[in-house]
Order: sequence, then C-alpha cells, then structure tokens
Amino acid sequence: ETRPRMSEFHVRSTIISRYAFTTVSCTMVNSGSEAREAVFEMQIPAAAFISNFTMSIGNKTYYGEVTGKEKKNSTDDRERHKKPPSPTEGRENGYETFKASVFIPRKMQARFTLHYEELLQRRLGKYEYTVSIRPQQLVGRLRVEVNILENSGIVSLEVPPLRNSRQKGNGKAEGKCDVSPPPSTVIGHTKTLAKVTFNPSVVEQTRIARNGILGDFIIRYDVSRELSVGDVQILNGYFVHYFAPTDLPPLPKNVVFVLDSSASMVGTKLKQTKEALFTILQDLRPEDHFNIIGFSNRIKVWQQDRLVPVTPNNIRDAKKYIHNMSPTGGTNINGALQTGAKLLNDYIAQNDIDARSVSLIIFLTDGRPTVGETQSSKILSNTKEAIRDKFCLFTIGIGNDVDHKLLERMALENCGMTRLFQEDEDAASHLKGFYDEIGTPLLSDIRVDYPEDDVEQVTQNFFPNYFNGSEIIIAGKLINRTSDKLHVEVTASNSKKYILLKTDVAIDLPSRNDIRGVPGLEDGKGDNNYIERAWSYLTIKELLNSRLKSDDIQEKDKLMEKAKSMALAYNFVTPFTVLKMKEAGLHSEPPQEEFISPSTDGIGEKVQSLQGHRAPPGIRRGQDKQRIKISKTSADGDPHFVIDFPSSKFSVCFNIDGEPGDILRLVSDHKESGVTVNGQLIGAPAPPNGHKKHRTYFSTITILSNKPERSYLEITPKRVILDDGERLVLSCGRSAVVRSRSLEVSISAFSNITVTIRDSISFVILIHHYKKPAPYQRNHLGFYISNSKGLSSDSHGLLGQFLSHEVKLLQESLNTSHQEAGQNQTEALKASPTNTLKVKGRLVPVVWKQRRIYNGQQEVKCWFAKNNADKLIDGSYQDYLASHPFDTGTSFGTINSL
Repeated sequence: ETRPRMSEFHVRSTIISRYAFTTVSCTMVNSGSEAREAVFEMQIPAAAFISNFTMSIGNKTYYGEVTGKEKKNSTDDRERHKKPPSPTEGRENGYETFKASVFIPRKMQARFTLHYEELLQRRLGKYEYTVSIRPQQLVGRLRVEVNILENSGIVSLEVPPLRNSRQKGNGKAEGKCDVSPPPSTVIGHTKTLAKVTFNPSVVEQTRIARNGILGDFIIRYDVSRELSVGDVQILNGYFVHYFAPTDLPPLPKNVVFVLDSSASMVGTKLKQTKEALFTILQDLRPEDHFNIIGFSNRIKVWQQDRLVPVTPNNIRDAKKYIHNMSPTGGTNINGALQTGAKLLNDYIAQNDIDARSVSLIIFLTDGRPTVGETQSSKILSNTKEAIRDKFCLFTIGIGNDVDHKLLERMALENCGMTRLFQEDEDAASHLKGFYDEIGTPLLSDIRVDYPEDDVEQVTQNFFPNYFNGSEIIIAGKLINRTSDKLHVEVTASNSKKYILLKTDVAIDLPSRNDIRGVPGLEDGKGDNNYIERAWSYLTIKELLNSRLKSDDIQEKDKLMEKAKSMALAYNFVTPFTVLKMKEAGLHSEPPQEEFISPSTDGIGEKVQSLQGHRAPPGIRRGQDKQRIKISKTSADGDPHFVIDFPSSKFSVCFNIDGEPGDILRLVSDHKESGVTVNGQLIGAPAPPNGHKKHRTYFSTITILSNKPERSYLEITPKRVILDDGERLVLSCGRSAVVRSRSLEVSISAFSNITVTIRDSISFVILIHHYKKPAPYQRNHLGFYISNSKGLSSDSHGLLGQFLSHEVKLLQESLNTSHQEAGQNQTEALKASPTNTLKVKGRLVPVVWKQRRIYNGQQEVKCWFAKNNADKLIDGSYQDYLASHPFDTGTSFGTINSL
C-alpha cells in the first residue's frame, strides 16, 4: 500500500430555488512510516464556479483565496484544468477536474474541503443535479446528502442508477430497464422539501466498482408551475425570475439539417448520426418544413432551393437520402453554413410562411475546417453576415477533434446553443436528446420588462425562442427597496396570438423566500443570500459570453475586468480569477466555520477591493478594541436603553418591550446631518419563571447617511452590507476596514463593527453570538453611540432625542436642599425608593438600578424609568415604529428644547 487511505468522502449539497451549493470533504490517512503524497481529485460540472477550498494537514490549515489572474500564471501546488468531455459526461459539455496534492507526514491525516456553486438548468422538463463519486478507492465512510427546497413545490423527483459508461466492464453494466436508485439511497420529500442520501457500505461499494470509481450520482426533479409570468422570488434587495410556461401549442418549425459527411465521420460517428436523424425525422410535426444538406469538400443539398412539408413520402425519401450518405473528402464548414443560411433566408423571403413559425439550422460536425475558408474568425463573420439575426444556429460537435471554441461562438453569436458529445454507444440518444430540447418551440420573441425606476443591473431579458422543457431565467437588483411590489410584464408570440402577461409580485415576502428555520437546513447550510448569488452567477456567465462574442480588444478587456471584479466580490474561481493557497495565520484562531462554510455565511468571506471600495483584511482584534471608545449611551440586550448625561454626572435607563418584527427609530436626524439609525427586533421565548411573555433583541441595525452622498448600511450578526451605489457584502467573521469618501466601516471579527461618518459621528455595534444558545437566547446586536458631535440639536429617535438635552433630578423626597443631584449624593438617594426626573417640563418617576453593558464588561448605575419610558420619551413607544428598515421619517415635528 503506497498511497494514503481515504477514510471519509462526504458530499453535502443544498439546492434552494435551483441554485446549488455543494461541499465535498475528504479525509486521507497516512498510516505508513514515512511521508506520502495524497492527491485529492474531484470532477465538477463545467458550469459550476468553485467558491472555496481548504486543506488541513496535522495542525496546519491552508485556505484558498480568490485573486485576480496575472497575465502569466505562476505555477502553484494546486492546479485546475479543463478536461476534454468523456463518454459519461453525456449531454453535458464536459466537466472540469479539480486537483490538489499534498505530502502527509507519517501517522498523520489530511482533510480537504471543496465548495462549488451552480445554477441548475432545466432540460427536457427536468433539473438535473449531478455529483461525481470517484474517490478511486473503497472508502470507510462514504455519504452523499442533498437537501432541496423549492417553494413552488417539487414534482417528479427521481434518482436514476449511477451513470458510469466510461468504465467498461467495471462492475455491472447499466441495464436498459434498470431505473431503480443506487443501493442504499434514501429519498424523502414533502411538497416543498426533499432530502436524498446515498450511504453505501464498503461491501455495497465493492458490488458497484472495486476500484472506487462509482460514477455520477444524479437527481432529477421539476417544480410546479402554471401559465403566468412565472415564479419571481425576491430576497434582500435582489430578485430572480423563472419563466417556463407549459400547455401551449407548439409553433411550426422551418429547419435545415447540415450534416458532416467527411472522411473522418467514417464508422461509429456517421452510423450514430444517421440513427439519430431517423428518429428526429419521425418526430417532425405535420406543420413543420425541412431540408437536409450533407457536406465534405463538396456540398450536397437534398431538395434544391426549397424546404419541403412533412409528409410520409417526404420523410421516407429523406431517410433514404441520409442512409445513402457516405464518408469521403475534407470539411468545408464555411461553404456548408453559407448554403444552409441562403436556403433558409430565401425560403423565408419567397414564401408566405406562417408569421409565428420558428426557423433554425442544426449543424453537426466532428472536425475542424480543412477545405474552403479555414480561418475561424472569417467563418464566424461570414456566418453572422449570412444569418443576419433572422434565425438561430444550433451546433453539435462529435468526438475529440472538433473546434469547440468555434462551435460555441457560432451558436452564441446566432442565438443558439452548442453541445459536445463523445463517439460512444450512447451518442445517438444524446443527439436525439439535444434535438428534443429544441424540437418544440412554444413561444418566440419573448421580452420580459420591469419598471426602469424599480430595477437595475438586470441580466438578459430578450429571448428569441422558448423551447418546451427549458426555462428562461432573469435576475436583477431592486432600486426601490421601499416598494411593496414589483411590476412584471412578459410579451411573446405563440402559435395563435401575440401574448402579454402582467402581474404585480409582492416584495414583502421574507418569510416565503427566507430559508432560515427550515427543517433540515437549520445548520445554516443553504445561503440566506442565494438569490443574490444566483444573480452574480448569471451576470458573470453573461459577461464571459459577451467577451467570447466580442472582437474589440478594448471591449474584451472591459468585460474581463467587470467579470473579474464581480468574481472577486463573490469569491468565484472563473477564467479570470485563481485560487491561491495561504496558511491560516496563528492570530486568527479560526473557528471551523470561518474556513469551511463560505457557501453559507461567508458571502463576502474574502474581503476584496471591489469597484472603488478599499478593503484591507487581517486587522488584529487587539488593535480594533483599543480604537473603540466605549460609551454608555446605548441600546443592547432585550433592548435595555442607557443614556449618559456627563454634565449631570448620572445616567438614565429604560426598557422597551416591543413586538418581534418591530423596527425602532434609534436616531432620526435625516433633515440636518442626514443620518438615520433604525433597529429591527427579533423574538425569543421568555426565560422560565420570568414576568415577560417574550424577549426581543435587535437582529438588524440599519444606518442611512444621506450627506454628502447616499450610503446604506445593513448589519446583522453574520454580515455587513454596504451599498453606496456599488454593493459590498462583508462577513462579520473576518476583520476588515472599508473606507469611502465620508464613511468608514471597521469590522473586528466576531466582536464588533465601528461605523464612522464624516469623522464627527461614530457608532459601535456589538455582535452577540451564542455557541450553544438557550431557548430564550438569540444571536443579536447592541448599538452604542460613541461620538455624536456631528448630529444636530434637532436629532430625535429613542436615543437621539437626548443627545443635546440635559435632564434634571429633583430631590424633594430627601431632607437635603433643592439642588441637582451629583454622584456624591448617590448613596443618600438610594435610600429613597422613588425619585423624580424633570424632562422638558414633564415629571418622570424613577428608581435606582444597576445595569451591566458592553458584554457585561462595564457596570452602569442609572435612574430607571418604568412603563416603556412613559413621559421620559416624547410621545409613546408606538411613535417610534418605522415602516421599513431604511425609513427616514419621524412622527415628531419641531422638538421643544428643555
């Protein structure tokens, strides 16, 4: 035994609304007497983005940091390269192989953890999630667990047998009739939740494959849907819109098949193509029209200058024509496409074709251009010129010799799709499968619109065709976060009429789209920002496609920079970013989550400089703590409020018993300094034997600064979102400082956040995080005002109204003379059960209390006002309720000074 033994291979995946987060963890043990190399290898779908990778060897941890790719890449101890698609990858355009190797010292173990994300595509009416299980040895503990949450409802969930056609004679061959799930698979689901586990013992693994190459574990499912504008999901200022209507009559097609019959197609490839075409011809509908072109160095058109209707005789003759095709000569790709495009264009121009029909070319080749025009750039421009956006071109490549880039770009530039297939026993069914994806057009010229003032940075929203079984996906960012609805319009044409669908989608649905508290996902797996990440995923994919289509060097660079900065912000490994391994510093004392779950909480896990935000990471906690000036004026805990009056040498305190969900105005100074602070309450059960019906804590603090420019801050115990035109999301688990012109946000990991506005206002937000919370405890925030110089004398809110006013303590109840109380009288004052404060002419009864603030580090002695601060605050508690987190209003006009 020369290689380390794999003791554990564990895949955990969470799919929320088609967006999949996958974490693969693997432990290898070196039980030998000398250091040995361990290789961790994982195939991931080409469409996925890696979002993090960590390695622990002994007591050392290395984590991957996504950085921009240099022009010339330095060699690293970790590599990632494209892998040519091979037979098992069937209908997908290949996988990528992620590989990491490391030497494990004797008698030690190494743990690898890889995270990747992808948006599942709907094909043939199903989403397909695939995970590669190829540990290359038998594993003691092998487990795959997939949790799916689809709010619109899960239908037709299936787990087919493991797919592994590349390993001939490796275990049992997949029988045609065997559709049962792999052994040890457990499937459970409710209407909206599904959990699938695969947990084979070593004996069960041996029955599948002795060499540990088990194959692809596949889950397919669809969601409930109806003919409407589709499913629009909104969360945290982002939306994603899924549109996949069903039960529409198919549109008629005008289709030209352009098939490679050059010498290299000899044998299996041509046999498979013919087989697939026979089935496809059989599936054409009576209202369709078609023609066939065979090409090598010569171009042969079956029916000159026309497309023929689908009749039994025409289908019979077409099959005969295909059957007699023989492989010979070179490959004139340019000539074949020019002929096909001219044929289709002339047919459209000269015939009274159905205005609703969809025209397309399906082009199939196994090689590169060898005859006629052979320069890729020329073939592309000629094809684009010939098609002139009149119809779409779909390209298919068979075998390893095709020019994948050329086929991909030809399809992209002409509104089509491309697929690559291997020359194997399944190619015919894969070809047929691809045709089935595009064989039933239901709508054409689909346009999806949202009001310009409500949304921005929307992904592609015009689509030439919608094919049955597929799905149109659009994502974007909400500008108007105060609106309670989003207006959506879909216009399209189908076989009978021009259709317009309209609806207003309610925005206030946090409970529907927020996945916190969902059974099975309660460990935090499943990102609370999955919609934002789906938007970033789609946007980066579109930027990569636009760059591929562009011929302008400057535009290419601009698109690359845009894609790169977005990939850095969301921690995605793309063609322009690379994963560099770094050793975790000793001072960071990393809790496991800090490295191991970027796919959940660590949305801004690596603080990158994004669009003008400077964010140097790695500030040590000690430094931060010294910078913070602790102030007593605060709202913390179950909200306990403290106001410090330095000149009177005493503090006043009060409680607010709010309702969960209430948003309290803490500081309202929008008109003068432009600053507003609001806090949202979260509920928890009361402790046993307490007098309260429930507890409330601050779950979110929002700060709006309107001068000199508008900046929004949203702070929760897990993350900070800064939006000043560009949005930056930072994890509270990583120290960072972000500065813009008038604002500084400093995060001390897992401890506190300091917000400084124009150097004259600063707030400190404490993070209270429970490792093992009691039932009545919740992770929450405390809010402290450490500098209020920049706030105006007119500022208001539960804390703000006291910042420029003094309060007097009356001592009638004591035998001393009438004077303001100072600290030296506190002992005497305590003797009296009740005293009175004078606030703006109002008399407020108070009692003496002791409070602990700032995580219990400081004790405050204060005069306590009962009954929700009755008479102490202007108006009543209800006057301080905001309608939404960024509400800048106040229920009070001019505030009288004392």
